[in-house]
Amino acid sequence: MTREQYILATQQNNLPRTEHPQLYPVGIYGWRKRCLYFFVLLLLVTMIVNLAMTIWILKVMNFTVDGMGNLRVTKKGIRLEGISEFLLPLYVKEIHSRKDSALVLQSDRNVTVNARNHMGQLTGQLTVGADAVEAQCKRFEVSSSEDGRVLFSADEEEIVIGADRLKVTGTEGAVFEHSVETPHIRADPSQDLKLESPTRSLIMEAPRGIQVSAAVGDIKATCRKELHLQSTEGEIFLNANSIRIGNLPVGSFSSPSSPSSSTTTRQTIYELCVCPNGKLYLSPAGAGSTCQSSSNICLWS
Repeated sequence: MTREQYILATQQNNLPRTEHPQLYPVGIYGWRKRCLYFFVLLLLVTMIVNLAMTIWILKVMNFTVDGMGNLRVTKKGIRLEGISEFLLPLYVKEIHSRKDSALVLQSDRNVTVNARNHMGQLTGQLTVGADAVEAQCKRFEVSSSEDGRVLFSADEEEIVIGADRLKVTGTEGAVFEHSVETPHIRADPSQDLKLESPTRSLIMEAPRGIQVSAAVGDIKATCRKELHLQSTEGEIFLNANSIRIGNLPVGSFSSPSSPSSSTTTRQTIYELCVCPNGKLYLSPAGAGSTCQSSSNICLWS
């Protein structure tokens, strides 16, 4: 017998021997085991439902590697195809449509475009409503697409129209509440040009002169009361082949030396006379001047 066998045999003989050894069970038993299995089963069902819902959402929303549904994420930004609805404010830097289609912004009430500065303050606003289109900004400009020329601009001080021609097609024409400054007013071919002030006066002023010309027609000035032609420093010059003044009163002239005759000849030649106050009248022409300052026309004028 070796030494190791001897030591083992001696130790086994020295150990106390028990007739009924006590055993302790290891593990979860009873209602605790049933609860654990129930929670594991519930967790498994929840995971399966969540997985099914995730797959359904991915299928309905059409999630792909490039984006979601009609929304595609590209290197230049986000591309949105088809009709889209935005329920909350949209903040973007640029909005472009496709090259072969137009960009349509539609709303049941109105479409409002706001511009703000770096502090968040409103600097410009464009509102397209059912009744009107309103723009609130410091300066509003409409430029030409060809050369970038300003066709229309408006600010607090003035409104500038840069088009070659301004055409008003309304039946009532154009109404101006204040003064109008323009180098040229012209009507369309074969159309009349009419300047009218229904209840007040019409004033035309120019520091270097006003020229009214009709190449193939007449110029007519009509008034109800008085027509004044006044030149403060110059003269009034009438140049025509014939000058006619109608409806002039005819004064009477009687010479004491002329014999009375029962037969009166028809007077066809008259003399143009001027009263001291500047009134004109006609007097029957004679051998000499027949104008008399004591004429009844000058006395009652």
